[in-house]
Amino acid sequence: MLIAQEQDHGSISLLAEVSRTITNENDINKVLRLVLFIMSEHMDMLRGMITILNRDTGEIVINESFGLTTEEKERGRYRIGEGIIGQVVKTGKTVIVPSINNEPLFLDRTRSRTKAKKESLCFICIPIKAGTEIIGTLSADRQIEQELSREKSKKSKAGEERMDMLQHYVDQLSIIASMISQAVRLKQLAHEENTKTTAVVTGNGKLPLPKRKKDEIEEESISEAERPANIIGNTKPIIALFKMIEKIAKTNATTIVLGESGVGKELVASAIHFKSRRSEKPFIKFNCAALPESIVESELFGHEKGAFTGASATRHGRFELAHTGTIFLDEVGELSLPIQAKLLRIIQEKEFERVGGSKTIKVDVRVIAATNRNLEELIRKGLFREDLYYRLNIFPITVPPLRERKTDILLLADYFVEKYNTANHKGVRRISTTSIDMLMRYHWPGNVRELENCIERAVILSEDNVIHGYHLPPTLQTAESSGTPYTGSLQQKLDAIEKEMIMEALKRTKGNMSRAAMQLGLSDRIMGLRIKKFEIDYRKFRM
Repeated sequence: MLIAQEQDHGSISLLAEVSRTITNENDINKVLRLVLFIMSEHMDMLRGMITILNRDTGEIVINESFGLTTEEKERGRYRIGEGIIGQVVKTGKTVIVPSINNEPLFLDRTRSRTKAKKESLCFICIPIKAGTEIIGTLSADRQIEQELSREKSKKSKAGEERMDMLQHYVDQLSIIASMISQAVRLKQLAHEENTKTTAVVTGNGKLPLPKRKKDEIEEESISEAERPANIIGNTKPIIALFKMIEKIAKTNATTIVLGESGVGKELVASAIHFKSRRSEKPFIKFNCAALPESIVESELFGHEKGAFTGASATRHGRFELAHTGTIFLDEVGELSLPIQAKLLRIIQEKEFERVGGSKTIKVDVRVIAATNRNLEELIRKGLFREDLYYRLNIFPITVPPLRERKTDILLLADYFVEKYNTANHKGVRRISTTSIDMLMRYHWPGNVRELENCIERAVILSEDNVIHGYHLPPTLQTAESSGTPYTGSLQQKLDAIEKEMIMEALKRTKGNMSRAAMQLGLSDRIMGLRIKKFEIDYRKFRM
């Protein structure tokens, strides 16, 4: 029992670390290398390999490895059906070799195991799938006791425990293979394209296309076609998000969008759908926290007539309405465990039954989920299914908070000014310097949603077509965010307004104190005193 608990705890740690790596890294090569390294640390893995199948040539090559030299990795090439790896690609079935010394199909083409005690070396090979297609393999070497095969034949308790342990490793590898499948798919496509690009064409006089350097490709700025129409931003984190959306959208992978409240997870889900091949099909949105638990099941899966009091007619659920399209499940961490079980079945089997019904309904739906909760913590508390987590987490995507993309604040603010100008028939033309300072200094715990609410309020309050600092909410006008001394009296706010008006006048007059004083109705002497009191450097407004 204790061993099983330790295995479960180890699995969560391993898979959580793999998940974080996939989430936080955009470089696919680095992701696969780090995954193998994490496996080596958590699973006592001697060697590990990720192979990919080139569908054009039928060759299987080692793409990333742990514990192999460059020469050994290069020797690892197979045809479909050749050796253990070729068999796994051909059949799509996992192969466990308890002792490679006793397995004729084990070719050891890399010649990396000549010095090892092959009698005690176990080899596990798992297929990596994209849908029903086999695109490669994930394999690992593990050292086991020499008596394993003898104990297995005797069916001793010790032997059974060791076989259970092997099965535990197989389960771990299967989940990891599922988690990295989309990354491997992208590598497969790149490898096949690279093969086509660099191949010498004979007989027609054509020259091969020049092979571009990896650094040249990675340093390119994002094109307008890759930029989602519904998301604003130019910072590095948001450009990385755009590129991830572009990659994910081309697949049918189940995706989970992670991020704090208010960052725009629904916009990301919408961008993924409308950039996908399902863009002409339904996009159904459902907030899992918006309705009582008793209603959620009926809303998602539908119900038959008479299934419960008030069910006067058969009702189609959201999954049926999303057939051939995409369903977006916001706040998926709020679902109860029974509904999580039904959701897991839909993701795995693409089928379900309506509430009160017995007829199995098949659906073709891409699932995009979102949450701002820590699902790993919920798993530890028994509030979220671990198997569902890893099904949802095949391709996680994290939306950066607003405080990590500060230079996007003004772009967003300008967009919201235009939006609420139109909605409220206002004519706000600009945001004052003081207001900009406040917006840039604030930490935005509510992210883009909070910024939008602030700008809407300011547009409504503005009377001179300019957003001033005193139009912003009090949370942005504290001493910490506005830089003004806090006295706890009315004087503090009056001083803040006076200082802002002087700065605005200096900005309009390009630092000319006399003209600024005239616009404000002040004498030059009073203007000088105010400049000194508020420690304003009028020279910085000169151009």
